[in-house]
Amino acid sequence: MRLLGQPLFRLLAINLALGTATAVLMLGGLLALNPHGLRDLIFSDRSPGVALGLLLFGLVITFGSVVMGGVMAIGSDGRTTSARTDDARNGGGREARAFSVRRPQRSTDDLRQRAPVVHHA
Repeated sequence: MRLLGQPLFRLLAINLALGTATAVLMLGGLLALNPHGLRDLIFSDRSPGVALGLLLFGLVITFGSVVMGGVMAIGSDGRTTSARTDDARNGGGREARAFSVRRPQRSTDDLRQRAPVVHHA
C-alpha cells in the first residue's frame, strides 16, 4: 500500500505542508519588517544560514503543531470543541449532564481562620 494512500499519513503530510508554508510566510514577514533589528542581526553574522535555518525549524515546529491542534479540536461529530462547550453551557447535550457537579454549601466552621503555621529553619 502506498504511504500517501493511508488517511492518517496524508493528514499529517497536509498539516506539515500547511505548517511549513505558514512558517515560511512568518519568516519572510519577520525579515521584511525587521522588528528590533532582527534582520540586521541575522545578516551581520558570518553564517546567516544557520540562524535562518534554526529560526525556520522552530517556526515549522510551532505552526505545524498549531495546525495539528486545530484538526484535533474537531470532534467525531464534526463540530468544534467550542460548539460542544457552548452546548454544555446552555444545558444541552450529553456533556452538560455528565459533568454537572453540585458543590456542598460551606458551613460557618469552614470559614473560621486557622492560626498561622510557623516553620523553623
